[in-house]
Amino acid sequence: MKTRTFFAAFALLTTVLSNAQPSYSPDIQKEKLGRGLVCLREGDSLVVSWRMLEEDDEHTTFNLYLNDKRLNKKPIEDATFFKTLAPKTDAELKVSAVKNGKESKQDTGVFTYHPNQKDYLSIPISKPEGGVAPDGRPYTYSANDASVGDVDGDGEYEVILKWDPSNSHDNSHEGYTGNVYLDCYTLKGEQLWRIDLGRNIRAGAHYTQFLVYDFDGDGRSELITKTADGTIDGQGNAIGDPNANWVMSGSIEKEIPGKMEKKRTNVVGRILDGPEYLTVFDGRTGKALKTVDYQPPRGNVASWGDNYGNRVDRFLAAVAYLDGKHPSAVMCRGYYTKTYLAAYDWNGTDLTLRWLFDSEKFPGFSGQGNHNLRVGDVDGDGCDEITYGSMAVNNDGTGLYTTRMGHGDAIHQFAFYPDSTQLQIWDVHENKKDGSDFRDARTGRIIFQIPSTDDVGRGMAADIDPTNWGLEMWSSSQRGYFDVKGNLHAENAWIPMNSAVWWDGDLLRELLDRNAISKWNWNAEKAETIKDFRAEGCSFNNGTKQNPCLSADILGDWREEVIVRNNESTELRIYSTTIPTSHRFPTFMLNIPYRISVATENVGYNQPPEPSFYFGSDMKISK
Repeated sequence: MKTRTFFAAFALLTTVLSNAQPSYSPDIQKEKLGRGLVCLREGDSLVVSWRMLEEDDEHTTFNLYLNDKRLNKKPIEDATFFKTLAPKTDAELKVSAVKNGKESKQDTGVFTYHPNQKDYLSIPISKPEGGVAPDGRPYTYSANDASVGDVDGDGEYEVILKWDPSNSHDNSHEGYTGNVYLDCYTLKGEQLWRIDLGRNIRAGAHYTQFLVYDFDGDGRSELITKTADGTIDGQGNAIGDPNANWVMSGSIEKEIPGKMEKKRTNVVGRILDGPEYLTVFDGRTGKALKTVDYQPPRGNVASWGDNYGNRVDRFLAAVAYLDGKHPSAVMCRGYYTKTYLAAYDWNGTDLTLRWLFDSEKFPGFSGQGNHNLRVGDVDGDGCDEITYGSMAVNNDGTGLYTTRMGHGDAIHQFAFYPDSTQLQIWDVHENKKDGSDFRDARTGRIIFQIPSTDDVGRGMAADIDPTNWGLEMWSSSQRGYFDVKGNLHAENAWIPMNSAVWWDGDLLRELLDRNAISKWNWNAEKAETIKDFRAEGCSFNNGTKQNPCLSADILGDWREEVIVRNNESTELRIYSTTIPTSHRFPTFMLNIPYRISVATENVGYNQPPEPSFYFGSDMKISK
């Protein structure tokens, strides 16, 4: 089947939802991306790929040049992917779009190739020096979660990286932690800035949720995150009181649930007092542009469910187009008990509160949050809603629905059916009762449910088996996977379930877990490794969650890149597939829900980015 047919199908699929629901506004704020040209070395071959953009159509073709010599005999139309013999000296690669028979001099992408190029892009990173905590214990640093944004407005992404100290802690544990740092690097390895969040921001997966996005529409991404007294911006300026120390060093009386008694518990290293801020940083310089009080404040710590800081400091964050045109930053606090979501707008000067959602004003909405969230237009009004675990918040800050199934660790939201006109959700739960549920994202109506007496800690959804109609979904409560009708397949097989990535040349999604990419073999009913990052001296992050720094379609053709750290955390590596493909599609990053899920990938327990339309082996293709 011709690639142009697939491209036409993609264009059709990106508007499937709008056929049944109002779409985003035509003048919605989006990034202006370049061609994302990337060149990698594979043996004696040079592998080149580049982006298709929204303004391209099925007739757009491309010419590829090596030192101004055209490599293709006829315009490239089958895929935005090309393989040729690698040059032995430095060279400049350039791709140019051809539209209406004319080659554009402006619509180009350029990449400087060196003979020592490997099958990944290397970004040297500046590892912070370790230290000694107040308890006398030494700690070191490793590269952790990352995000991307175009901070300088050139149409290509920079990488924002969080550094995690080795003594970081879950909220349920006491203990001192080292400072958290945020760095910005260009793809060529230049460090633009470092932000030190300071001693009054505790280190751990649930404390620092950072959003990188162009919030004010000036063509350059900002960074928004929670800060405190002593945070130092990228220009060396302090926020609040630089000498304040709100880190606790003693113990408090802890109430025992269900009993009329108390016991003392350590709160060493916790931060339960002092001001809390929300700061917008300039993405290019790291300068703090605006700081406001964080909403909601912690208030009475015990009102969140305990008095020692486990529940009060559970944070999430998201980007959402709440008016259908402009992105807002949504900062979230709490999910085991009461929950607050605060939506902010940044116009380049002022950071204003759009609305504040309080779960206690909506019966059944408290205690429903996950360690992650999803954003998209689920009700067809052209504006984004926030799926917050087992409940959803409307774009106006009111409750949309709640299933009352409670907290979970993983959630997936996109179109599960090839002919779907709406979004669906696969969600897992920890309450040793509700197991996993597949539901309608608009209403919360349960399509089918897999009850379980286990704590269902992980779950995944993706098209991995072309013999089933639609996506497959699975969780840690059972072996095998379910199709969209609730039928169980491969019931004796264990399947990786932490993340997924579009990597090889077909339309199925591959599995991204445990330092490797694997392909599901539906005939043999097993996952087969096709890329082993551990063998190349690299590591994934966050313990059992086993996620890379980031996975997203940030370069090259429509397939996704994987950003990982080397074992020493002295280098980030951006791996892009070198596997040929016969398909071409516009970059996923121009699909708003996908781009938003990349921005929130670092939040809590990382989840893979997902678009708002069905993408899989049985897409309906119009010839």
